[in-house]
Amino acid sequence: MKYTCLADLQAELKAGSVKMIDVVNAHIERIEQHADLNIFLEVFAGDARERATVVDQKFQHGSAGKLAGMIISIKDNMCYKGHGVSASSKILEGFESLYTATAVQRLIDEDAIIIGRTNCDEFAMGSSNENSAFGSVKNPLNHKLSPGGSSGGAAASVAADLCHVALGSDTGGSIRQPASFTGIIGHKPTYGRVSRYGLIAYASSFDQIGPFAKDMSDIARVMEVMGGADPMDSTCSLKAADEHGDLSAPEDKLKIAYFPDVLDRDGLDPEIKTHIQGKLEELKAAGHELNPIEFPYIDSLVPIYYILTTAEASSNLARYDGVHMGYRSENATDLESTYKKSRTEGFGEEVKRRIMLGTFVLSSGYYDAYYGKAQKARNLIRQKTDEILAENDAILLPTSPHTAFPLDQELTDPTVMYLEDIFTVQANIAGNPAISIPTGKHSNGMPFGIQLMTNRFEDDKLLRIAKMVSES
Repeated sequence: MKYTCLADLQAELKAGSVKMIDVVNAHIERIEQHADLNIFLEVFAGDARERATVVDQKFQHGSAGKLAGMIISIKDNMCYKGHGVSASSKILEGFESLYTATAVQRLIDEDAIIIGRTNCDEFAMGSSNENSAFGSVKNPLNHKLSPGGSSGGAAASVAADLCHVALGSDTGGSIRQPASFTGIIGHKPTYGRVSRYGLIAYASSFDQIGPFAKDMSDIARVMEVMGGADPMDSTCSLKAADEHGDLSAPEDKLKIAYFPDVLDRDGLDPEIKTHIQGKLEELKAAGHELNPIEFPYIDSLVPIYYILTTAEASSNLARYDGVHMGYRSENATDLESTYKKSRTEGFGEEVKRRIMLGTFVLSSGYYDAYYGKAQKARNLIRQKTDEILAENDAILLPTSPHTAFPLDQELTDPTVMYLEDIFTVQANIAGNPAISIPTGKHSNGMPFGIQLMTNRFEDDKLLRIAKMVSES
């Protein structure tokens, strides 16, 4: 049972021509059929069926919530009370959530059905979904390729029609890059638009929960429910959630900025470059104003991002020590060995690499040289982004320099993978909303996306522009 969007499913549920329990059973069966993709770490089959029965009753009584009928997967770094959560790490294997993340609870309150938790890069650190303690996720469109990361399992669950919407988290591109690799929509909201309460932290000043879907109206519906103030998260904005309506295109012609330096980069796939240039010409022909902007900080974005996020990760992951919570080594003999062995055995290589880098940049003698300067540079990026968007409605960029790459690549330099974030980290550094929309198919048969960014808290405007661009 496949539906283009929630509105189509709800129409049939209201008419009584389909039952939610049958829809849920069909999705559970499909998940079982695609178990080889390693997308789900746990399927909440019993809960989902129980919720489906309740939703069917609510449709009969006319009391169904806004998201009744929507089947949603959640990335394995979001808490759901009474269910497992591990951030795809051995150090949290077997841990059960004691409470539910605000974003997840708000969806449940509107009768969404949580179908299961999806595989991801450990503690959301990665761009390929190969850093999970529970194995790699395969791209549903080509099983030899990566679905992207860190929210690769979430993106794959939507692309493979195992759910209608998935929740991922985006610290430097972890929603948008997988969306590009799997040919779906991925939205990173403005920082503070969605509560982070119940999201296992990687880098607290960057992380943001956002949705994947195949239809823009489903993205809008989920954002209307998830957004808004939360007393449990002091970094969450007090602004009320947007009411998106029908996502009609902006009435006025738009001013859209783009960076010629990005399009002329050697690492950008020629076909993606040609396609984006064509899209810019289409928008210009439609009467929109296209403005080439010099952005001299492209090569500084990734270093700024990794200095700051690894520093925050070093602090955030200090709690997993074999004493307070998480995995404890059986080989520990005293307090010091408990710390050392538990963290050495519990964390994967990439997580340990980032913790060590973050600890280094925060250490005495290096704090001002690295972390302090990176914070100043972050402010510079934010100011430049604000300056551009003060004169333009949106910035248009590639989402990724290329299409999905092969799994199990041999990399002599592990930091090469960090360049996957080169076009996406600007939005996280500055805190702006950004979205990846499917825009074309490469000659290799794989999809790729275009990225759009607007001013902070212009998420509604972003979705409207993205819908217009995707339909042009």
